[in-house]
Amino acid sequence: MKHPARWITIAVAVVVAVIGIVLATQGGTDPTADTRSSPLLGKAAPQFSVRTFDGARVTNTTLAGKAVIVNFWNTWCTPCREEHDALSIFYARHANEPDFAMVGIVRDDTARAVGSYQKRTPDPWAIALDPSSAASLAFGTRGQPETYAISPDGLVAGAQIGPATVESLDRMLDAARRIPQ
Repeated sequence: MKHPARWITIAVAVVVAVIGIVLATQGGTDPTADTRSSPLLGKAAPQFSVRTFDGARVTNTTLAGKAVIVNFWNTWCTPCREEHDALSIFYARHANEPDFAMVGIVRDDTARAVGSYQKRTPDPWAIALDPSSAASLAFGTRGQPETYAISPDGLVAGAQIGPATVESLDRMLDAARRIPQ
């Protein structure tokens, strides 16, 4: 090894390239990334049951007949915090529509952390903990944030891997409402 610095530079470049490829194939932070890759699209939404912070139980049955946005997130996830404004704007646009519901399901986090986060940044939509990750596993989430649109008849109409935008949320909600009941 006549030039160890050169080999170190090459090794670092290879590692950076591999990391870049992994991030690119996992959705990265591109808000349009991976919107069609979910194997759930067009299929019945997974059965799930979570309890919100106000004690209400949210299930497929309680959401039946509505176009639903389900957002998986947690408090320590930087992309989750980055998409929060988009979720807030989107929810404000649709909150008064009788055929609409939205639920944020928190995984890999504590009730204390979520409670503290909600005091600083309160959300008007339902926020529920998924302490056993049962709902997250049912949807096959690979990370946070992930967002799904469910049609009024319970079919998965859209999936967003990575941070959502107002536009991507609107597209998913429109897709959920277009599925015949």
